[in-house]
Amino acid sequence: MSERETITANMENNDKEQLQLERLQTTLNRACRNVPFHSNRLAEANLSGITAIEDLAALPFMDRRHLATHYPYGLFAVPLRDIVRIHTAPGTGVNPSISGYTRTDLMIWEKLVAKSYTEAGVTNADIILIHLPGGLANWARDYKDGGEAIGAGVIPNSPLSISKTLMVTRDYKVTTLVTTPAFARHFMDFIFDQAYNPNELNLKHIILVGEPDDGKTISELRDRLYVDVWLNYGLSEIPGPAIAYECRYHEGLHINDDHILPEIINPSTGKPVQPGEEGELVLTTLSARAFPLIRFRTGDMARIITAPCPCGSHFTRIQWLTERADDYMIISGIKVSEPQIRESLTKILGMASLDCTMKRVCQAGAEMLMICIAMDDHLFSDEIKGLERLVSGAEDSLSEQCGIKVKIRLVQQREPQVISDTILS
Repeated sequence: MSERETITANMENNDKEQLQLERLQTTLNRACRNVPFHSNRLAEANLSGITAIEDLAALPFMDRRHLATHYPYGLFAVPLRDIVRIHTAPGTGVNPSISGYTRTDLMIWEKLVAKSYTEAGVTNADIILIHLPGGLANWARDYKDGGEAIGAGVIPNSPLSISKTLMVTRDYKVTTLVTTPAFARHFMDFIFDQAYNPNELNLKHIILVGEPDDGKTISELRDRLYVDVWLNYGLSEIPGPAIAYECRYHEGLHINDDHILPEIINPSTGKPVQPGEEGELVLTTLSARAFPLIRFRTGDMARIITAPCPCGSHFTRIQWLTERADDYMIISGIKVSEPQIRESLTKILGMASLDCTMKRVCQAGAEMLMICIAMDDHLFSDEIKGLERLVSGAEDSLSEQCGIKVKIRLVQQREPQVISDTILS
């Protein structure tokens, strides 16, 4: 790969903007030449081409509905013979979202993940343990490849129990743990429940993925485990982890904006916000060959940090916020649409309407979606086994659809629109 393929962190802003424009033009040309969806949208916007980065704002947005509509390969910009890896993620409907990589895409992504490791201080002398839920199995593979690229020892993702995780961390002298905030908290609590001294571990780095910091998890991990904690931002649809990463100063996340161009918009109006203001993060791929995304609305809230970073990098920095611009929940790093879950559950149960509440719960370091459904005449059955089969089938169907574990509880409705905690199943 040429030197120009990967921008250096100290590139001057003018050079970076020129490279961004060249890559954006190349991406749009490829997308419009090979994907009718993109060529039609460019025509609708009455644009013959892009001559400046600012012209991008004239193009319409993409969102997850478009990925579902063009399932499975309608948005691929290269022939299937050039695709070497295919990823799936939960979509907005029955169909999942499909994305693909060419061999060059994989090489670029490996470099981006490797860079996130390097910025976290991970070297070829480190041993990395990857512990991610099944819904992030693709990310686990990317973190494995990135770790191997820098020459580190990597223990690939595997479904270890919490006790086995501690054993492996201790005995294999693990220095770096890549995991979700939920499991990191569970791991920390387990260490102290076992009266184990964290000083006896070799653990130095924890890299958190899947969701933003809640304001206390990172600080607790640092204070109790005596480790440095790093946050990575990723998106399954782009697809992959380490789109943005923290440098050693921990003052926001640097976006690899030589490969992915960020915008911040007002989620209500779609208009750009002023520099430094909060809004919805919109991403455009600049180097993805197989699966270009143009102005993709992530639903993630963020703001661009305008002050220069002490590290000297010219990459755009963002603050990743806990609020969302859409009606999705983040569970184990997977985005779950509440209206879609409600619609699917209504169909599965054969009901005209459904009185239910949904929330994210965590058990033993694993996050799941808990759905509490108020009992009505339709669900009530004298044959309790039949009711159990109905609920179990709904749990299995939704778990498969969403890529996360779903648990359903039937609760009594003591008053209209009030759901009690009385568990009937």
